[in-house]
Order: sequence, then structure tokens, then C-alpha cells
Amino acid sequence: MAPANLRGTLNIGFQFMITIGIFGANLINYGTASIKGGWGWRVSLGLAAVPAIIMSVGAFILPDTPNSLIERGYGEEARQMLQKIRGTDDVQEEYEDLVAASEEAKTIKSPWANILQSKYRPQLTMAILIPFFQQLTGINVIMFYAPVLFKTIGFGGEASLASAVITGIVNVFATCIVVGTLIALKFGVSGEAVELSKGYASFIVLFICVYVAAFAWSWGPLGWLVPSEIFPLEIRSAGQSITVSVNMFFTFVIAQVFLLALCHLKFGLFYFFAGWVVIMTAFIYFFLPETKNVPIEEIILVWKRHWFWGKFIADEDIHEHKAMKSILKSELAFENLSFKNGTLAELSYRGSMTKGLDDLIDSFTTKWATH
Repeated sequence: MAPANLRGTLNIGFQFMITIGIFGANLINYGTASIKGGWGWRVSLGLAAVPAIIMSVGAFILPDTPNSLIERGYGEEARQMLQKIRGTDDVQEEYEDLVAASEEAKTIKSPWANILQSKYRPQLTMAILIPFFQQLTGINVIMFYAPVLFKTIGFGGEASLASAVITGIVNVFATCIVVGTLIALKFGVSGEAVELSKGYASFIVLFICVYVAAFAWSWGPLGWLVPSEIFPLEIRSAGQSITVSVNMFFTFVIAQVFLLALCHLKFGLFYFFAGWVVIMTAFIYFFLPETKNVPIEEIILVWKRHWFWGKFIADEDIHEHKAMKSILKSELAFENLSFKNGTLAELSYRGSMTKGLDDLIDSFTTKWATH
């Protein structure tokens, strides 16, 4: 639903809400720790039902997106929704782009089979590696085990929870100032790689805050934003499913093996994460083009111009994409021409283009002569 120029900012709101949730959870843990009789953790866990209920109720009042309406055949409702969310009646060009993308997607029988085609190799690679890299920054180690880590360096129970609250505040603040560009993704991972090697206990909290801040203005929001910008409609469901699945899988794996790895590798585990940060920084620099302000329907042109990914996309794919878009726009133009005292009868562009054009000219001439 977001326009291209605001898509990055609005998608970053997803990560921002996650940071708000983490901060809120840290505050609840800190507040319930003082409840006696072993009820603190029970209250903390039970309060998780509150946002779950809000989300469940909210799902019933969310409006349909223009894309969804178009795919279900509600063209006029989609146009009205587009006018509503854009705040203007001048949405014809964007509407035509959405319809063209939807019609092209309908020619694809299976997005799962289609995403394996050569021309979608860049998107498939990013769908796997970006969430994989995001988890190998080690951020969830800090988010899940911050109180445990703080206890091991001498903080008491309440102090360790308070330190977790501090990292939550830093996380929220750093996410607020993220700029939503590829530069942030490169800078953020470089920043955290340096800080992970510091081992002075008296500065652990400070360094963890720097680490969390670096993640929050780089891989935190952009790890979700970039995948949302690169999948065309015909493979979007498969691509987004792969992204989320890979993210959740490696979140689970790292959460399960961290304590065991920490006992065996000790501080060397953080060098392991730092090494991956170097690798992912190089990958982003060389293999991920900037997609800011690029309509999703035109992403294929960005990949085609890339020095590496361009060889996977044939010239025929570009010509086919442009031809399909041009034909569908012509159909929409025929169907939506109107006059001040009436509307031109809808013309189907299913037969000869010449015949359709002749019919259009004759109808236009007749209408214009009578007014």
C-alpha cells in the first residue's frame, strides 16, 4: 500500500514496533521481578496475551490492499482504495501498473516453481542470505540472554534486568534515526564488528549499547525492508515465505546452541559473529543494488543493470516485461476514456489491435461530434 517514496520509511516502522515491544517486555520483566512468591515470571508471561488480543481484533478492521482487490477482480474498489490511501484522484498510472503486474502474475502457475527460474536468481539469493546474515550478527544472543550475560560479569539480579532495559532504550532510539538506505546497512554492520572485540568488563554495557545501536539502524529494519522491495508480484508470496522461514529457523538454531557454544568458545564466540559481519558487509557492498524509491514492478531493470546479477536476466525477459505492461496499459486506457457527458463504452483488447484502435477512433469521433 505504501508509495515508492515512502515504502522504506513505512516498512522500517515494522522493526520500530518490534523494538518498542522488546523495550516494553524488558520494562515488564524489571517491574514484575519484585513480585513475591514466584509469581513474577507468571505475570510477565501472562501479559503477552494483551498484544496478542489487540492484533487479533485489529485483523478484522484492516482494509484490503489495492493489490488484493485487483487480484480478486474488484477493479473499481481497488481504484477507490488507492485514491483513499494516496489522498488524490490522480492514481490512474499507479492503478495501471498494479493491474499490469497482477495480470502478468496470473500467467505464473506456481510462484514456488517460478522463483527457481534463472531470472529470479537474485531475489532467491537475497531471500535466503539476508535473513541468514541478520541472525548471524548475533543480535538475538543479546536480546534473549542480556540479563544472563550481565549477571556473569557481576551485576545483581535487578541490575541485570535494568541493564537489559538500557539496551532496549538504545535499540528504540537507534531505530528512530535510521535513514532507510543501503548506506546504513553497510555502516551498521561495520560498526558492530569493531565493538564485539572489546573485553573490558567495566565497559560491557556501553559496548553492548553501541552494538545494539549499530544493528538497530542497519540490519534490524533493513533486514526486513530489502526483501519487501525486491520481490515482484508473481513470486512475492514464495519469496516472503522463504525470507520469514529462514529468519525464524536461524533464530531458533542460535537460541538453542548459544549457551553451549559460549561455554566451549567463551569470548571466541563473539569473534565468530564478528567474522560473519565482515563477510556480510562485503556481500552487501558488492551484490545488493540500491532499491530505494524504485517501484516494485521495475525492480527487474535494477537487477539487469547490476554487474553480477545482470547475466542471469535475459534481454527477452526485459522485453517481455515491457510488452506485457504496455499491452495491459493500452487495454486500461481503452476501458477508462471518458467524456464530459458520458463514458466511452468499454473496449476489449483481446483481438486485433488495429481493429480495436479503429473502433476507438470511430467512437471518439461520433461522441465528440455530438457535444
